Amino acid sequence: MHVVSYALLLVALFQCRFLAFAILDPIDFLALQSIRKSLHDLPGSNFLASWDFTSDPCNFAGVYCASDKVVALNLGDPRAGSPGLTGRIDSAIGKLSALAELSIVPGRIYGSLPESISQLKGLRFLAISRNFISGNIPVTLGRLRRLKTLDLSYNQLTGGIPRSIGSLPELTNVILCHNHLSGSVPPFLSHVLTRLDFKHNALSGSLAPYSLPPSLQSLSLSWNRLTGPVDKLLSRLNHLNYLDLSLNQFTGPIPGRLFSFPITNLQLERNSFSGPVRPTEQVTIPTVDLSHNRLSGHISPMFSTVQNLYLNNNYFTGQVPASFVDRLLSASIRILYLQHNYLTGIEISPTAEIPLRSSLCLQYNCMVPPVQTACPLKAGEMKTRPTSQCKG
Repeated sequence: MHVVSYALLLVALFQCRFLAFAILDPIDFLALQSIRKSLHDLPGSNFLASWDFTSDPCNFAGVYCASDKVVALNLGDPRAGSPGLTGRIDSAIGKLSALAELSIVPGRIYGSLPESISQLKGLRFLAISRNFISGNIPVTLGRLRRLKTLDLSYNQLTGGIPRSIGSLPELTNVILCHNHLSGSVPPFLSHVLTRLDFKHNALSGSLAPYSLPPSLQSLSLSWNRLTGPVDKLLSRLNHLNYLDLSLNQFTGPIPGRLFSFPITNLQLERNSFSGPVRPTEQVTIPTVDLSHNRLSGHISPMFSTVQNLYLNNNYFTGQVPASFVDRLLSASIRILYLQHNYLTGIEISPTAEIPLRSSLCLQYNCMVPPVQTACPLKAGEMKTRPTSQCKG
């Protein structure tokens, strides 16, 4: 009797163990095998060492399952400095029908994004960044109607940003920076979009006033070739807390309302913005960089509460407001760059000592700087503008 019971127990244990190995959906099992064959550990990495298909794939590094399906695939070691993986992304990735999350952390993955990714109807998070992915962004990614985060940054992608991506209704984050993308920025229709980062590409064209939703909190478009006015667009984005439009060719005025938004860092330098700058209230943004534009008129005293203010290389005229002097001498202003304008004076004593924590640069204006200050080397050696440039 005891021998029979023991035998039955062994059979039961064998069946449980067999089920543990066979629990994964066969289609997902085969897809993981194909994915594994196309990827390899870089020297120093052992991420794929656990991918032994005689054991349960749901226990592999980076594989997460629910029931009998793979729901998340996080490939590569997320630790800083890890060498990561190399190889290509196999088209079998599209067979993981329940996949909601796909990420490949820094490595040397090359080749194009497989079109089959668009078959993952439940995908919410797609992040393949800091690799060597090339080719175009598939237009078919617009089929991923549940996608919330798209991060393809720091790759070698070319071509345009598909308009189909802009139509995705649940997008919250789109990060495509540091690629070789060209063409225009498509309109984005998602009402929950909070972050767009397209810096360091070759994007061109202008931005329509209603091309981005008011939900946007972070917008980075620097180091592109974008043109045209953005005042109507920016006036609508009153939830912005970060804005970097630097190193483009934007034109037109900067809306005064912008300076009352909850922004911590405002970078509009090296464009062709023009006209006067008139904040509607005292500016509390810690860093404001409007340098290297075509801005004109008097400097508003509303900027005296900014800690780091760059107004250099513009066409500002008149006196520097007295409120700037008070805050500079109290070290409330850390950086005040006013060089290369047409300013005519500042009410500061020649014996005043600028605090060591603060920097003031006034050279190459329509005045002799009343105090000796340390200017950046790129400001040049000329202390004042030629008189012929300062008439009228």
